[in-house]
Amino acid sequence: MNMKTSLRIPAFLPAAALLAAGFMACASAAAGTPYTERALRNYDTYCVQCHGVKRNGRGVNTRDMAVQPRDHSDAKGMGDIPDEEIAHAIKDGGLAVNKSVLMPAWGNVMSDEEIKELVAYLRFVCNCGSTK
Repeated sequence: MNMKTSLRIPAFLPAAALLAAGFMACASAAAGTPYTERALRNYDTYCVQCHGVKRNGRGVNTRDMAVQPRDHSDAKGMGDIPDEEIAHAIKDGGLAVNKSVLMPAWGNVMSDEEIKELVAYLRFVCNCGSTK
């Protein structure tokens, strides 16, 4: 038996494995976690400096800010804001929703899908549910 033929992998197998892995990741996120790992990673990358590791608006950049960042763990404060407004603030910055000019626009960094995921993550953090 030729060694090359015994190790030959059908061409469809790598694609099928990737598809199955993607399906399993989506099923896992939908079944056990109300947010995606990507949303958590994006928050930790782009938001934590101002909104803090505890998501309470007390990040390392806030010491000299005249306007303090929103406390994402505040169920009452976050619960009063519609999802669309949160997405708009993330995408277009604080000034777009009449908030702090220090809140940057992330629409050129994150896709609309990532922003939607981040809104879902913020709803998890505040434990306040979605408001449409």
